Amino acid sequence: MHHPQITPKSAPELTPSIEELEAQERRLVFRQFTYEDAWALGSLLVELARERQAPVAIDIHRAGQQLFHAALPGSTPDNDAWIARKRRVVERYGSASYLVGARFRAKGATFEESSRLDPDLYAAHGGSFPVTVENVGVIGSVTVSGLPQLQDHRFVVEALEQFLGSLDDGRRD
Repeated sequence: MHHPQITPKSAPELTPSIEELEAQERRLVFRQFTYEDAWALGSLLVELARERQAPVAIDIHRAGQQLFHAALPGSTPDNDAWIARKRRVVERYGSASYLVGARFRAKGATFEESSRLDPDLYAAHGGSFPVTVENVGVIGSVTVSGLPQLQDHRFVVEALEQFLGSLDDGRRD
């Protein structure tokens, strides 16, 4: 399903490099991540998805607890299954699900063939991004499912950039 609101037809879909994906993870780090932060980030994702009429489900987990979930029009129960599979990749590898898949592809392999993990439980497809706290590490994940995997990934990254940017403008003076 193509969503021109998210990726203009005039812009070619450029696959980000592993270095670019790793730089996103280094840059998108929280000072802390509270229940209120999870609600605000999830609400931002819902707002952005509604603006674009994106048929997505959104999930935020911290330390094994679901702090936020929303299913927008057009999403299906299958999106929740994808969320769980992508989230498990973040929990196991401590990296974005898209980056994990890219690392396997860079070695000329696929995650499904080479990870030795059950593909019914793990999916290294884009859309789940680690919630990383300074001086702590990865404590959770924010996941979107419903768009093509690179768009899912970019959507989460865009929301994190906007959310963390607003924190920089406010609390971090």
